[in-house]
Amino acid sequence: MQEIKPKTRVLVVDDETAILRFVSAGLELAGYLPVSTTDCDEALNIVRSGNADIMLLDIFMAPVTGFDVLTKLREFSDLPVIVFTARDDVGEFAKEAGADDYLGKPFKPGDLSGKIEEVMARRGAKAG
Repeated sequence: MQEIKPKTRVLVVDDETAILRFVSAGLELAGYLPVSTTDCDEALNIVRSGNADIMLLDIFMAPVTGFDVLTKLREFSDLPVIVFTARDDVGEFAKEAGADDYLGKPFKPGDLSGKIEEVMARRGAKAG
């Protein structure tokens, strides 16, 4: 009997609903279970409730930035985080601030799936 693997729950946080819809649709097609929000406090509550396996976080949001979310998140969780940004220099800074990795915008859905698998595999290796 084949074991059914649970879908990876991907929390997507961005202040632009069009981007949330685009990213969530791509994640769903790739076999993930997307959960999305434009509200940074709601994102942190989703993590606290244990309903996310990894977070995709936009850096340039208002009024709360992705850096603010990352800082608050790291106070209580080591949930894997991939930030997405149009600026590579910001991506490197985000990694120094506690993100696991970053993905440059624009990106293709396949790039996103690959990055999620890469980060989850690294995290799995760390845990083992």
